[in-house]
Amino acid sequence: MSELRQRLGREPGEAQEPEEKLQESESENKLDGETASDSESKSEFGGSPPVPTSDDTPEVLNRALSNLSSRWKNWWVRGILTLAMITFFFIIIYLGPMVLMMIVMCVQIKCFHEIITIGYNVYHSYDLPWFRTLSWYFLLCVNYFFYGETVTDYFFTLVQREEPLRILSKYHRFISFALYLTGFCMFVLSLVKKHYRLQFYMFGWTHVTLLIVVTQSHLIIHNLFEGMIWFIVPISCVICNDIMAYMFGFFFGRTPLIKLSPKKTWEGFIGGFFATVLFGLLLSYVMSGYRCFTCPVEFNNDTNSFTVDCEPSELFQLQEYNIPLVLQSVVGWKTVRMYPFQIHSIALSTFASLIGPFGGFFASGFKRAFKIKDFANTIPGHGGIMDRFDCQYLMATFVNVYIASFIRYQLFPSEVWGLCQVQMTYRLAIQDCWYPHEINIQKYKTEGDSGVEQGKHVSEGSCRVGNTTCFPKVCCFSPLLHVPSAYL
Repeated sequence: MSELRQRLGREPGEAQEPEEKLQESESENKLDGETASDSESKSEFGGSPPVPTSDDTPEVLNRALSNLSSRWKNWWVRGILTLAMITFFFIIIYLGPMVLMMIVMCVQIKCFHEIITIGYNVYHSYDLPWFRTLSWYFLLCVNYFFYGETVTDYFFTLVQREEPLRILSKYHRFISFALYLTGFCMFVLSLVKKHYRLQFYMFGWTHVTLLIVVTQSHLIIHNLFEGMIWFIVPISCVICNDIMAYMFGFFFGRTPLIKLSPKKTWEGFIGGFFATVLFGLLLSYVMSGYRCFTCPVEFNNDTNSFTVDCEPSELFQLQEYNIPLVLQSVVGWKTVRMYPFQIHSIALSTFASLIGPFGGFFASGFKRAFKIKDFANTIPGHGGIMDRFDCQYLMATFVNVYIASFIRYQLFPSEVWGLCQVQMTYRLAIQDCWYPHEINIQKYKTEGDSGVEQGKHVSEGSCRVGNTTCFPKVCCFSPLLHVPSAYL
């Protein structure tokens, strides 16, 4: 550059030509779609992480599939590992809700680790302090806040029995804010001159990762408490769509779907949609007949364990539906018996197959931005854990919103909520609510200052909170008023 400037200084008439050549050479070095601002960011971040080139396929599979082409080898590797993951999924379901919650926590931590590691590989070249330490500290703070809220909501009677837990519950949000404030101050103290912008990039990186991973994994836990069917069916629909889209695309794919994922095809997208809707209907029909899947997950204070036993709601009882006249001539039936939940499963499977893949497209764009093939190489043929859960997190948010919008509040009159919201200072911890025969209000007895109302049910009818009567099969928990769907 100094020689070029000297030459430009000596020969002003020739200045334009070298500048044009220099601009051309710089533009050739840029990748497709890369702007000037992208190049500046890349230089500031010290370049992008290297693309992993090592083969992570187990040696046993490499030897067994050595005679196949790379295309079919990848097909068999993905297939075998997919079956192994599905088997593991069945095992953890069999082990119960507590194991499922622990697995969700482990997956969350691993996904966070994979995303933060990408940032750390970029950030490490500047040798700036505390980025990785602060990232994990913020993860701890956010998990403490979310899971503390969950414990307070779902394990209220257990919390009230233990004095230390009562104190932590009472000041939970203040403690959470104090923890976050400590991390915030540590970040400000770690700022280094000439690298302010880079450090704020990484601060935003950490918080967006927390929003994507931790918040949505917390919603998965909430879905699980509504009943295991709300956990298993959405996850299974995403898995089915992923598999069937791959299968249809592998054998019939000809038309590219989106530039972010060149291997995705319209044939796979459409085939995956129909296969997922059919799969969702069949899986919902099978699971709706078992209380262990349809009942809300609750903590039993007597046994100090989770229970999933209840009287199934109308959502999980067979109903008779009239078939539209247009279809009667095709199927030859006038009515069909099915569970109401199967109708909801159509909405879940439709979202999993039409909108859910955009979570994968988002992840593909992210990986392309940093020129990496996968988030990690944890699972041979599949990449990292985040590569498998990029659609699941989006699905979890949808399920949580769907339950709140269309399931929890639609099965009983709105005036019931008005009654339940009168006294927000009381909490009622109950195990069962009964169907009404008559409303005969009885007095409840308060136990000390714990806020837990003890007493008998109201003539096999309603539950009582303070001076408020909550009518048939409505269990009121203030202040969030969480209502397990199976009790509605």
